Amino acid sequence: MPADLDRLQQYLNYRFSDPALAERAVTHRSADREHNERLEFLGDSILGLLIAEALFRRFPRATEGELSGMRASLVNRETLTEIALEMDLGSQLTLGAGERKSGGKKRASILSDAVEALIAAIYLDAGLDKCRETVLALYEERLSRMTTVGRHKDSKTALQERMQARGLPLPLYEVKEITGEAHDQTFRVACTVASLQEAQVGEGRSKRLAEQDAAEKILALLEPAP
Repeated sequence: MPADLDRLQQYLNYRFSDPALAERAVTHRSADREHNERLEFLGDSILGLLIAEALFRRFPRATEGELSGMRASLVNRETLTEIALEMDLGSQLTLGAGERKSGGKKRASILSDAVEALIAAIYLDAGLDKCRETVLALYEERLSRMTTVGRHKDSKTALQERMQARGLPLPLYEVKEITGEAHDQTFRVACTVASLQEAQVGEGRSKRLAEQDAAEKILALLEPAP
């Protein structure tokens, strides 16, 4: 197994019994060798199942439409790409020369497919229970933010719509601090809205997650307590 996959396994808190599965999961078809397309196909279905199951258990009163909306926001390409960037997956990918030169290690489609392929690789290597454990760990922060049934829109979108409905300027976001190594960073982002005197600062493992955290804090201040 390539040495750089050790770091990936540490991030996943999982060590493969069959290293070839891990290698295949991070190999793009452009590399002209056994690649991850079949694993990506399987991983897409497994991820959808596990996230659906997690939401079903977490939101016992949610309707089918609400659950579908929340699932869609968690398993889309944007979210998968964020997860790939958080684990520095681009540096682990095996690409053909052309893809490397054209920036394939940062391409959203390649990164998101590799995450799904890794999920399938863990499933094949250790079964559904271990795969569920890994997926829930990867999604822990995102799942924890879905605290309101029906708000499957992300907090940034909900806040923007709130400001527009009130005829107020859109929220402003400013990165205040980035700490940690490239593969394990923490972002602190301040969100300012016209109707509140003080900004709210959010934290997350990506800029977008930090913005979501800050927006959620603003929404909590704007909404009356239940």
